[in-house]
Amino acid sequence: MMSQNKWTDIQRHRANILFKYYPILKAAYSLAMELRKIFNAKISPTKAMGRMNKWYEKVMALGNNNFRSVIKTFRNHAPTILNYFRRRATNASAEAFNSKVKIFRSQMRGVRDRDFFIFRLVKLYA
Repeated sequence: MMSQNKWTDIQRHRANILFKYYPILKAAYSLAMELRKIFNAKISPTKAMGRMNKWYEKVMALGNNNFRSVIKTFRNHAPTILNYFRRRATNASAEAFNSKVKIFRSQMRGVRDRDFFIFRLVKLYA
């Protein structure tokens, strides 16, 4: 989701129309941007947890079930998520590699010879 400062004039105009007729969208967008600010801030895990708890309260006040599932996921994985604020690292590279492996596997229509499959992966992606 793009932040407002990167919108073109047309996108800004469309968003204003949407937000005028659907205030719940404006509130949801604001919450999403607020969450983005939490993750972009260079803060300690303790401060991050405090800010996220305040964010949770705002989400609960909104009453949207979609955001509530996000809160549930965050609470279930809180220690792992808070690790991001310690090292500022994600597993994006691993996810990208897994995606490449899936695509490669689908192109090969399955794997019969495991050793040859690994050999091909190493040759293509190492």
